[in-house]
Amino acid sequence: MTEVLFVVSAADRWTLRGGEVHPSGFWGEELAVPHRIFSEAGWGITIATPGGKAPTLDRLSMSRTAGRPSTLREVAAYLDRIDAELKRPRVLGEIDPDEFDVVFCPGGHGPMEDLAVDPVSGVLLTRVLASGRPLALLCHAPAAAFAAKGEGGAWPFAGYRMTGLSNLEEKFNSFGRKAIWLLEDRLRESGAEYSKGLLPLRPYVVVDRNLHAGQNPASSERLARRVVADVNATPAR
Repeated sequence: MTEVLFVVSAADRWTLRGGEVHPSGFWGEELAVPHRIFSEAGWGITIATPGGKAPTLDRLSMSRTAGRPSTLREVAAYLDRIDAELKRPRVLGEIDPDEFDVVFCPGGHGPMEDLAVDPVSGVLLTRVLASGRPLALLCHAPAAAFAAKGEGGAWPFAGYRMTGLSNLEEKFNSFGRKAIWLLEDRLRESGAEYSKGLLPLRPYVVVDRNLHAGQNPASSERLARRVVADVNATPAR
């Protein structure tokens, strides 16, 4: 059986300029849709967070501005179905990434707060990237890559083609204009080959070697299905 590890933020806030705090967490669609697709593929799923803290759902991700009512109802129902998993995640520091075939990181602003500076997560992502096994980062989750350090302190993601929430998409939210840093800017500055879709808030996925990235919540399904297709096309290890 293919085993996938979900690395999920444990943050319940995003700190903005001047110390202002915006309530946050993980984005509902970005966790629920891939989880459902991987489950339907027959994969085993493990959820882990820093410290094993139950992750917080960003309520904004379930508001009427976040998507079609039918989609939001489906996401809410699925999150209720896996509530027991979400309430009892594994401790990220106790995870051996070699036990998993795929690592998937959903977004929301949470990763900007904790995973971007979490050394345990950084080591895990570094190992998975180097292993050649699929690593998927969705929306704000590429922020987790900033905690990764290679030999001599080099950033292991430098030179990889990546995407993530664009500056324009971030600024659609009024509080996004107060961000201390923007994901698109920092990916470019750090040495990633960043790209984005022609239209904001539309599905866009980039794959470079074993790194898979999705730009925004609308990319959740396309990214997850691409990961499944790539795993199915690879001989079992």
